[in-house]
Amino acid sequence: MSLFTGKGDDGSTKTYGCDQKLSKSSIVAEALGSLDEINSFLGICKVASERRSFVIANKKFEAILHGLQQTLFMVQAQVAGFPMDVPEEKIKEMETIIVACEREMPPIKTFFISGGTEMAAKFDFARTIARRAERRVVAVAEEGKVKIQPTTLAFLNRLSSILYALARLSNHKSGITEESPNYK
Repeated sequence: MSLFTGKGDDGSTKTYGCDQKLSKSSIVAEALGSLDEINSFLGICKVASERRSFVIANKKFEAILHGLQQTLFMVQAQVAGFPMDVPEEKIKEMETIIVACEREMPPIKTFFISGGTEMAAKFDFARTIARRAERRVVAVAEEGKVKIQPTTLAFLNRLSSILYALARLSNHKSGITEESPNYK
């Protein structure tokens, strides 16, 4: 199998089970691209996490990220039209990890400036990519061309939350004090 087919040279593509071509600039293609982008960037975060060996809720950060990547493939399949849903257990697992992170850190009282450690900065950047992907999938759902399940939307909403929690926890475990904006 070749890495290229040439079938999309005209700016169109197909999704699973769809005989019709759609524009690569369509809302569905945009959502799929954004999901691919966050999944790829989570790979960068996963590699960075392997060097630190941080653990939360008896799971290494890299195992958490790998699980998120696996679930993102389920989301991508659904957006492409495949009858697939994110199981409720995936969302509950994310919530358990977020709560465990919150228990280890001081409570949030303000916004924080991204940075601290390189790993925390990567998690913060991943959070913003996840939010964009969520917005794109919500747009697909609102357009009604593809049925997006409520648990899929919940997963995407929790994705940015878990990435924010991992960013904060990365700094906390590294002894970095988060800096609030001074608004001056």
